[in-house]
Amino acid sequence: MTHADPSQPIPTSTKARAKRRIAALEEELETLRNERGSKQRKTTYYVAQGRAIRRMVTLYATLEDLIGENDRRYESMSLTDEPTTLEQDILQAGYLELARTLPWVHTKLGTLDHEECEDMLKKLKKGADAARGDDTSSLKDLVAGWVNQEFRPTPLIRPDDKHSRGFANDVCGKLLCPAEWDWDQTCVKAGIRDRTTEFIVSENSWPLFMYEDYKVNADNLEEGFLKSKLLVLAFKAIFTSPSSAKEVDGDGDGADILENNRRARRKSEQGKVKTCVASIINMRKVTPRAIAYIACQVRFALSGISSWRTVDGDFDYEAFWTNIVAFFEVVPGPVTRRRVDKLLEWWTRKIFGTNHRQDLTPDVVSQMSVNTLAEQRRMLEDAAFDSD
Repeated sequence: MTHADPSQPIPTSTKARAKRRIAALEEELETLRNERGSKQRKTTYYVAQGRAIRRMVTLYATLEDLIGENDRRYESMSLTDEPTTLEQDILQAGYLELARTLPWVHTKLGTLDHEECEDMLKKLKKGADAARGDDTSSLKDLVAGWVNQEFRPTPLIRPDDKHSRGFANDVCGKLLCPAEWDWDQTCVKAGIRDRTTEFIVSENSWPLFMYEDYKVNADNLEEGFLKSKLLVLAFKAIFTSPSSAKEVDGDGDGADILENNRRARRKSEQGKVKTCVASIINMRKVTPRAIAYIACQVRFALSGISSWRTVDGDFDYEAFWTNIVAFFEVVPGPVTRRRVDKLLEWWTRKIFGTNHRQDLTPDVVSQMSVNTLAEQRRMLEDAAFDSD
């Protein structure tokens, strides 16, 4: 085919041109769909992963605060003598906990541009706040049932009613009463209810519901602290499933091993229905911040306020959470550290049982008899070779 004028187009079929145009538009549409789908999947992932943040990392501080503190410390590494505050230390420990719980976040912060980072943090926060709200709603009903079952108050606490709880309710009032006072004393009960200056209920007191058997040894306030059945039930309900909270295992000592095994078999026979929070975030041990989160949720469930807030009267939930975290993370010395570690071990056995495969680190395994025997054989072989 000859075409004299190179500036003129070669004639084509109208039908062929339409087909090509349609194909180009379809390809463009498919690209847009893929981008939209990718964006939606990313949003869903960020929101889902964010559900761990309030539970495991920080109940009140923003992710920007955690990131800012880590950046500040990195930039001032040369100033080794620069003092830090308790708030700064807890923020930094929070960033480290974030990096352990969601390790990909630290990497993303270093690779995404500013707008992408802001978008990611916004979606993580959305998931974090949604999970906190869901847990608050769940425990509102569950805590009422547990209190009714254990204390048999008259009238029973209604799961759908918060106004009949708090210090107006005799059982809830006793559980919320500061450890340094005796709720059964008329003057204490009246003073707290009348909110007199002699009986100010604040985050500076440990509530009775945090103690084992709801009893306090005034001469040793650490005895039984953070070992209450109510806390364990709530932890199981949130982190392992509400159904698992129906059974609270023993301390995991020898007498409990057979019963724990029977329960494990029953759980496996029931089949997997829904992946629990602990499995999703690969949680194998109970952490201090998870305990602090549960304590705040239980305290709120026992209270008479109907919507989540930071301050309830003279009680500051943010400061309360910080006090619990500081109990674990800010210790005066190695003796206290051992007691804290022992308490965390107790919690882990209560929640996850007596399996310890996650503790079989290379260092631990290297000291066990399989490796020791192998090393002895190697040494004997070497010795025989040298003697030859």
